[in-house]
Amino acid sequence: MANILSGKDVSEEIRTKLKSDIESYKEKCPSFLPGLAIVQVGDREDSNVYIKQKLKNADTVGIKATHVKLPQTTTQTEVLQTVEKLNNDPSVHGIIVQLPLDSSNEIDSHLVTNAIKPGKDVDGLHESNAGKLSRGDFDGCIFPCTPRGCLELIKKSGVSLAGKNAVVLGRSKIVGSPMADLLKWNHATVTVCHSKTQNLPDIVKTADILVVAIGKAEFVKGNWVKPGAIVIDCGINSIPDATKKSGKRLVGDVAYEEVKSVASWITPVPGGVGPMTVAMLLQNTFEQAKRMVEKCGGKGDWNLQLLPLNCKTPVPSDLEVAQSQTPKNVELLAREVDLLPEEVDLYGKKKAKVSLDVLKRLQGQKDGKYIVVTGITPTPLGEGKSTTTIGLVQALGAALKKNVFACVRQPSQGPTFGIKGGAAGGGYSQVIPMEEFNLHLTGDIHAITAANNLLAAQIEARMFHESTQKDEDLYRRLVPDNKGKRAFSKIQIKRLQKIGITKTDPNELTPEEINRFVRLDIDPATITWQRVLDTNDRFLRKITVGQGPLEKGHTRECQFDIAVASEIMAILALTTGLQDMRERLGQMVVGTSKAGVPVTADDLGVSGALTVLMKDAIRPNLMQTLEGTPVFVHAGPFANIAHGNSSIIADKIALKLVGENGFVVTEAGFGADIGMEKFFNIKCRASGLIPNAVVLVATVRALKMHGGGPTVTAGVPLPKAYVEENLELLEKGCANLRKQIENANKFGVPVVVAINSFVTDTPAEVELVKSFAKQNGAYDAVICSHWAKGGQGAADLASAVEAATSQPSNFKFLYDVKSSIEEKIETICKEIYGADGIEILPLAQEQINRYKNQGFNDLPICMAKTHLSLSHDPTKKGEPKGFVVPIREVRASIGAGFIYPLLGTMTTMPGLPTRPCFYDIDIDPETEEIVGLS
Repeated sequence: MANILSGKDVSEEIRTKLKSDIESYKEKCPSFLPGLAIVQVGDREDSNVYIKQKLKNADTVGIKATHVKLPQTTTQTEVLQTVEKLNNDPSVHGIIVQLPLDSSNEIDSHLVTNAIKPGKDVDGLHESNAGKLSRGDFDGCIFPCTPRGCLELIKKSGVSLAGKNAVVLGRSKIVGSPMADLLKWNHATVTVCHSKTQNLPDIVKTADILVVAIGKAEFVKGNWVKPGAIVIDCGINSIPDATKKSGKRLVGDVAYEEVKSVASWITPVPGGVGPMTVAMLLQNTFEQAKRMVEKCGGKGDWNLQLLPLNCKTPVPSDLEVAQSQTPKNVELLAREVDLLPEEVDLYGKKKAKVSLDVLKRLQGQKDGKYIVVTGITPTPLGEGKSTTTIGLVQALGAALKKNVFACVRQPSQGPTFGIKGGAAGGGYSQVIPMEEFNLHLTGDIHAITAANNLLAAQIEARMFHESTQKDEDLYRRLVPDNKGKRAFSKIQIKRLQKIGITKTDPNELTPEEINRFVRLDIDPATITWQRVLDTNDRFLRKITVGQGPLEKGHTRECQFDIAVASEIMAILALTTGLQDMRERLGQMVVGTSKAGVPVTADDLGVSGALTVLMKDAIRPNLMQTLEGTPVFVHAGPFANIAHGNSSIIADKIALKLVGENGFVVTEAGFGADIGMEKFFNIKCRASGLIPNAVVLVATVRALKMHGGGPTVTAGVPLPKAYVEENLELLEKGCANLRKQIENANKFGVPVVVAINSFVTDTPAEVELVKSFAKQNGAYDAVICSHWAKGGQGAADLASAVEAATSQPSNFKFLYDVKSSIEEKIETICKEIYGADGIEILPLAQEQINRYKNQGFNDLPICMAKTHLSLSHDPTKKGEPKGFVVPIREVRASIGAGFIYPLLGTMTTMPGLPTRPCFYDIDIDPETEEIVGLS
């Protein structure tokens, strides 16, 4: 008499263990929640019963199962769209389509099951999973539920499969064929029988293990079965039975009463294979959820394909170096850093946009180490911050084999064609393709330009319409009658609430309320919002608008700024999500009314449209370094009137992707007194992120200039002081390095000094800088040659940074935002610049008082000063002493979220020099290769 292989009992054991495994995994990853979606078309009663059972069992073990029920009229296209939506939902780890599809339209079920992403095909029916199983390629393969359940039951008998004769009766794609493959790869000798098989009883009798799945009631008789065989019955058939209340009973494909007297083990029907199928469905879902977390959750090292460098001496031009390397396809790079296909939108083959949904998927993942690269006070000789940023990430990735991301700003096209050239790094430490990086990229700056200028156009238009129309006419046009109905738009209701009107019916407003609603009454003299263009054009620094005959004499003097000076760029860099960006754009103050009330983009009704224009720009751009490590290029605000750092969103996504043992390296604009101070006090305050280390870049020759070295003239050979050893000049200039190290230490973050070496540096000079830095508060100081050698030249720097980030970060802000505006300004000037004090000029004090009255006191401060000196005077090099900082004006970027005092005249629209860079820029019409970019 056979032993009973009870699927009911075994499945209960599996579910109990599965529940425990899910709970244990949640302890390690609190946000872990396996998700199963069951797609049903129509309303078949048997399907309803099966789905109800699956939902109940899923809930019992801790799997979130969703029933997606489509009507019987559903078309094939609609089913495929539903499946695609589930494919792209990161909360869904398993998808099954309940068969048969009960539709009044013709639907190819094979096409539908193959539309499910293989990694979510928890029924194991996708041709990719079937192909892997057939080849014995089990890595990433999902086994079909019924065959897997049968295998578990066979193993439960305790009989080894190796060397046994196994016969599978039936060759269906769902059970028979995959069952044969599973048995084969478990070392059984397998025979598959079907409707055309000759001498079937004789073949069946050879089986040590018999699996039957043919859909014929009690087809296999007792005398077909080898004594002692294990019999697995996958069939379920209904036959007449007068003794039953329903008049029928369920039986399998095996004559159970006959066979159980011959076999050693047998599965009953019902209660055999059926419960195992559901248990394996849940097991598959759990395993896929776990695999997704472990593969795409930053828990392991990336399998990054590094690009080898062929460094030449002398180092060719930046463009030659960049074009000598063939970048990986960005689709491959995205897979390597564990981004999901649905999280990546390709822009050609070398750049892509990355979805913010990554943050939702990895919300439970710990962040990596966060490093900011800054520098001494800049000089015309250059310090190489961008080059050091890229060299460091190449070293961390290629030399130390760490998960690492660089997060850098997108350069403006104005300087690219003007005097500065590109900003992709240099030498053998660059972002590639360099041409893509320095030109349009994915159009973010164009989106900012469009949004900025839409708002500028609305300011002029609103003032024009208010000046030429009566209240009733304005109101009629702002809230038009549409087929007998008038309704406020969502943004208009927001304005009503702002001015204290709670009515929502346009017909109920009084004449006084209508006046308050339609009249912004902007004072033209207070307008701070300018048009922008991403081109250096000095003749747009002052313009007159409204000179056309139809503008009826409503002229106004204003100006153009460079696009990256727009407050919208600063918002892009500081926003934490789409909703936050929508709110910030609405809060932008463009001027004040004649009564002194701030006028915002929300008041002008345009902020929703601005957000629409920016909806793609909010997603970071994925590129790579010369050695194939990943880079996010996103946002590029000015470093004087704005905060000069790349985006918070890029940093946050990168920190999740690298995982807790990885590194994210970002760069702050200008010197530590400007970009780094704003990184800490503005960016980190907005993001809530805690930095782990500062890399402070210095060069011997720049320090010599700070020591009193001669002026440098473009196009003229460098004076001898910069190319010959001069320890006295260098030591004097190190005062600037000392002050910038001190500035970083004020924030409680360890500082590593990167000495960016040149061939003209002598051993005594670099040793002097190294010793000086360590003696004056640096955690370490390292000589680097990444410009000439790529990541290899920054390997020591990478090791020093790794060691520094293992130290505790005692990060703290420099000031409390609730302090007065004056106190915050004074704190920065005294603590960071080394000033004796500040002098607030009358205009600035008037502006400060206005911002306080308007409720803007508690915003951080973004100092707009020269980058060429620690002081407000660009001629004062080194570490100036005994100076008082004049505060000439104070302005506000309310949407971005900071107050910016002006210490001098700030040019927000650069001009073209006598010989701009574009003289050398061209394209080969045959190869389409760009030449002349630097």
